[in-house]
Amino acid sequence: MILDTDIGTDVDDALALALALKSEEISIEGITTAYGHVDYRARVARKLLRMCGREEINVYAGIGAALLRQRHLIGYGHEVEEDVLADERNTYESKHAVDFIIDTVLKHPHEITLMCIAPMTNIAAAIIKEPKVAKLVKRIVLMGGVTRLGDNGIDLPVMEYNVKCDPEAASVVFSSKAPIYMVGLDVTLKVKLTASEQRQLADSEQPINKELAKLITRWQQLSGKDWCAMHDPLAVSLLFDPSLVTFRPMDIHVEYDHCHPTGQTVAVDNPQSTVHVGLDVDANRFMNQLMRRLLAN
Repeated sequence: MILDTDIGTDVDDALALALALKSEEISIEGITTAYGHVDYRARVARKLLRMCGREEINVYAGIGAALLRQRHLIGYGHEVEEDVLADERNTYESKHAVDFIIDTVLKHPHEITLMCIAPMTNIAAAIIKEPKVAKLVKRIVLMGGVTRLGDNGIDLPVMEYNVKCDPEAASVVFSSKAPIYMVGLDVTLKVKLTASEQRQLADSEQPINKELAKLITRWQQLSGKDWCAMHDPLAVSLLFDPSLVTFRPMDIHVEYDHCHPTGQTVAVDNPQSTVHVGLDVDANRFMNQLMRRLLAN
């Protein structure tokens, strides 16, 4: 897979990367960064790879602005962390992320999964620049959107962050006819990492787990919550256990205008759709798999 990430915004991107690195079923062809300070994000990814002893994996910085460049950046994580940028070992490739995505998919037709756990700007730009990407990608697994069609729908917001950041890009991706698996708030807010799991990571002898525990603490301080939803790790988990999430084929239309905030994902039932929408999840089984893999030596 290619992991497209806005790592540095919140802790679940880092947990998703760690989960992918510790899952032998997954081969990471490269990491691409999107949205905001993509240089910072690339260096964060490089730092975590070095801590895991996986420096052979290349990192590529992508597009920092929204696709049409008419939206202000939103959310946490756009500040520069000097302790990350000052380390000269945290360098990354000069090739642009969009070009890497296109070249890799075309070189390995029907073999590459695009794992998008960020605003979809890089993926949309790749599809616009080279429409063959939508036809030749094995699948696009994305963390994004919300339908409010599950049993927890009444408690969910009407818009989700990754789509809201760049709804035009999301519209391009959802309408591309590529095979898409949407892991949205309908399922991701059912999987939560609590103080118990945080202590297990902090008590681990592995440097990456101790770093993750620190990041969890920082995120909790920023968010004011005593738990972290495992949005992005749940998306990654589908590559080793797709049965964790119950999907239904549906068309997704992204409703937006030129004001902010906007970007509602409207789901319409269609058995022939190439978009599969997650509506339920085996939360306990997922959390058991997540912690078992993160804590494994």
